[in-house]
Amino acid sequence: MSTTGTSTRSSPAAGLAGAGSRRPLPGLLLALAVAGIGIGLVGLGTGLSAGDARPVISWLLGFSFWTSILLGSLFFVMIFNLFDAGWSVLVRRQLEHLLAGFKWIAILFLPLLLIAWFYRDPGILWKWLNPEHILPNGYTVATDALYQAKEPYLNKTAFTLRSLLYFGVFLFFANALRRNSFGLDEDGDRSRVQRQKVLSGAGVFACGLALTFAAIDWFMSIEFHWFSTMYGVWFFAASMRAALAFLLILLFFQADRGVLQGLHRPSHNYQLGCIALAFTVFWAYISFSQYFLIYQANIPEETFWYNIRHMNADGTTNSWWWVGLTLIFCNFLLPFLFLLFYKTKVRIPLILFVAAWILTFHVVDLYFNILPSKSAPADNVLNYKVRQFTINFWDVAVFVGIGALVLWAYLTSLREKGAIPRRDPRIREALEHHE
Repeated sequence: MSTTGTSTRSSPAAGLAGAGSRRPLPGLLLALAVAGIGIGLVGLGTGLSAGDARPVISWLLGFSFWTSILLGSLFFVMIFNLFDAGWSVLVRRQLEHLLAGFKWIAILFLPLLLIAWFYRDPGILWKWLNPEHILPNGYTVATDALYQAKEPYLNKTAFTLRSLLYFGVFLFFANALRRNSFGLDEDGDRSRVQRQKVLSGAGVFACGLALTFAAIDWFMSIEFHWFSTMYGVWFFAASMRAALAFLLILLFFQADRGVLQGLHRPSHNYQLGCIALAFTVFWAYISFSQYFLIYQANIPEETFWYNIRHMNADGTTNSWWWVGLTLIFCNFLLPFLFLLFYKTKVRIPLILFVAAWILTFHVVDLYFNILPSKSAPADNVLNYKVRQFTINFWDVAVFVGIGALVLWAYLTSLREKGAIPRRDPRIREALEHHE
């Protein structure tokens, strides 16, 4: 990564596209977004016409991945404001530009709400939305004792209103923080710095609650019999890791050929690498604690969630067993060992490798938490079969399409508002930062 030179006037798009590129990157990203999201919508239509939930889950998986990155970015903006760390000012601006993608993410959740309201089987994804859905125990959702206890919370109207509320909270704080930060560049009003801290203090609590309940509603309720008070914290930890990894990759491109040439230093990567190590340990702590407490309590209403991610009806291990092992060794152990070392954090090839690795296995983690589900009836002693680990064409299209849209929103914001918070009182400290 270049740490010499002072060129900051090159086009952000040209910087990300590479030196000498004649291709208008924002236009290419927008075309890719339209293509990927369009293919994903075709997949939704194909799945709905055949009564197949898998393409619908493809949409949820792509949505969850990019939402987690934007949520992690939002929390880091608030944390950096609260702790007033001088070194973070430069990297914080990149996160603020990423938050421009939130409004598009909110719109892309609408197909799932429309399915819940207007599709002939509203329970194709969240089975509790269809009172006539047959469960493995032979009961319908409407007559299931556990659902009856949860029905005041798990119903279509409440689910829709809560989802709109979550996005309202995320969008309010994302837009308010962006507006104040960019406004400081324009008018130099130092009172905006204090306003950022007040917004961030309130936002940490409001967005923390919204993220927790969103994870419960959107992901945990896919198997509504199961419950875990640690599930929202898992999603928070995973989101923070994903945002850090994505930020490290983004900073590399902007510092190598883009608007941060000569401004972004290895010392910034060192700080981000230390935070990535902390959240790697935190993710492992939460994931293990949830597993350990459920295993120790040995309550059937809780243990089944892990059982279906372990074995088939005949006792043989299924595909999720290997995915679970992969998460232990690849999503925790290897990143943990790499990030222990100073050189990993400051040498560009090493930190990029770790960042890409974390993002890859963050995807695997989302598959592990979202994709497996029981479906009945089945010709075995348990009367249900479990959706196994697969990656299909619809998954790839949705991941790429939503990602291209988020990057397009990022570049658009970057071009309009600039990459450097010029009048931030700590910008000099950020530019001169060293370990």
